Amino acid sequence: MLRNWNALSDDMQIALSREALYKAAETIARQAEVLAAEIEAGHLADHGGPDALRLLAAVVRVSGHDGMVPAGHA
Repeated sequence: MLRNWNALSDDMQIALSREALYKAAETIARQAEVLAAEIEAGHLADHGGPDALRLLAAVVRVSGHDGMVPAGHA
């Protein structure tokens, strides 16, 4: 395993960065859905949260795949 990010090719840096962003976006979306379910189950106070969290999850997922196109070069 390479221990130096700069030793990776530009294409590899971009690929790894993109995959990390996709995983981060999916993690945020999943956590929003879990929190929405906790609110619906009555474990947390409901102040309109479930719908807002599901909207956040959808926005993160949609913009996560379309908006993570690399600009320029790594």
